[in-house]
Amino acid sequence: MTQAERDRLVALKKAKKKLITQREAAEELGITERHVRRLLRELKRRGDKAVVHALRGLPSNRKIGAEREQEAVAILSRPVYRGLGPTLASEYLPNKHGMEVNRETVRQWMMEAKLWRARKQRVEKIHGSAASLLSGP
Repeated sequence: MTQAERDRLVALKKAKKKLITQREAAEELGITERHVRRLLRELKRRGDKAVVHALRGLPSNRKIGAEREQEAVAILSRPVYRGLGPTLASEYLPNKHGMEVNRETVRQWMMEAKLWRARKQRVEKIHGSAASLLSGP
């Protein structure tokens, strides 16, 4: 439970014990009185979990399955696709394999599978030798 949720719980419990009014609790929390009443009903029904979002800890409905990720990484691991960046790879996947995936998702998958490295992680090539730099013009 986050600190903001604990603060919300304290204000709701004060309102439940009639130490402050529902209006004061609403002002303290920055919500409407009606929402305070709804939260108090939930507090009675679910306990302290009422202030925590019910979907916390559950996977997103938009999450792409692990098997689809493995399939895409297997495709991108082929020698034909070696050297492709995430933008071009994300264009090839729907056209050639019927797999519609966002470019950023492909980038994350490629970095995780060590198929691609972000630009700032690449080793910079030094042009010229150290001897030519020291001797000068």
